[in-house]
Amino acid sequence: MTHAPAFTHLIADLAGVSPAQLRDAATLSGLLIASAGAAGFAAVGAPVVRQLPSDDVAGVLLLEGCHIAVHAFPRRQLLLLDVLALATSDPRKVLDVFARRLTPKEIRSETRARG
Repeated sequence: MTHAPAFTHLIADLAGVSPAQLRDAATLSGLLIASAGAAGFAAVGAPVVRQLPSDDVAGVLLLEGCHIAVHAFPRRQLLLLDVLALATSDPRKVLDVFARRLTPKEIRSETRARG
């Protein structure tokens, strides 16, 4: 018996993003919230976003059964985005919000069925 995948996993590299934007923990926190809302996800609490000693920024927003995570590397002008969503949702809406706000020069993404 084969089951339909329960989740969709999107990973994306947003390259060529302004280092100032990638260092801005408040902006990244706001993007986590805005992108979850745009995709219709139910957050389980506030995002956790931390400036790391290396000048990088990491953040996560836990969702009902899933998550959105970001890792920002200002010196590389790179944001890594990880979205795990229920298969009934469209995680590309999350990517769209980040792409519109951060205006990367290049986006590479991959989506896989999981579970």
